[in-house]
Amino acid sequence: MKVYHGSYMAIENIDFSFCRKKRDFGKGFYVTKIREQAEYWANRKGEDNDTEGVVTEFEFDECFFEDEFLKVLRFEGYSTEWLDFVTRNRINKSKQQTHDYDIIEGPVADDDIATRVYDYINRKISKKQFLKELERKTPTHQICFCTMQSLQALGLSKYYIDRKIMDIDKEILKALMIDYGLSESEAADKHYSSNTYTQLADEASELYLKPWQEIYEMLKIEINNKIR
Repeated sequence: MKVYHGSYMAIENIDFSFCRKKRDFGKGFYVTKIREQAEYWANRKGEDNDTEGVVTEFEFDECFFEDEFLKVLRFEGYSTEWLDFVTRNRINKSKQQTHDYDIIEGPVADDDIATRVYDYINRKISKKQFLKELERKTPTHQICFCTMQSLQALGLSKYYIDRKIMDIDKEILKALMIDYGLSESEAADKHYSSNTYTQLADEASELYLKPWQEIYEMLKIEINNKIR
C-alpha cells in the first residue's frame, strides 16, 4: 500500500539519527496511509523550517506484517493497550527503546491527544475518562519502522522515482542544448540513447538519488569519448 511521510524536505535516504525519542511508538521513522495527515505534518515542518513542506510517498508491502523475521505490533484502534504503550514511550527517559519491535502500527496521539496523555500521566484524568474521550476522535494512522532491518519493507514509490528521473531528464536536456548547441530533439536523442540514461532508468542503480549535475558529468564523459 502507499504510505506517506510529511517533512520540510524530500526523504531519499532514511537516517535514524534524525528520528526523535519520546514519540508514540518510540524512536523510529513514521509514515501514514492517510495522505492528508502527512500533508498536515509537511506544512507544520515546513513552517518550522521556513520552507515549503514536502510529502514523500513510499510503497509498503503489507506481507511484512507477517514476516517471520520481523517482530510486529499492531493496534487496531485506541485502546487500553495502546494508551499504556504510548505512555511508556512518552515518559521514557533512558537512551534505549522501551520495546524490541521492528514495526508498529496504530493510531496517532496528535496534539490534543498528546496533551491528554500527559494529563493522564500526571493523574489529572483517569484511564477510563481518557479512553471515553478517544471514542469521539477522527481516525488516524501511523506505522513506525523502528529498526534498520524493518526498512527493507519500505521503498520509494514508483511514482516518486519516475518523477525524480523526469526532473533529472529535464535539467540534462537543457544543459545539453546550451553546452553542445543542440536542438531539443537532438539533445533528447543523445540523452535517451546513452548508457548513462540506461543506468538512470534502472531503479536498482539508484542513480536517480544523485544530483542531476553529477549524472550530467557522466553523460558528458560518455559523449566526449564517442567524439574522439
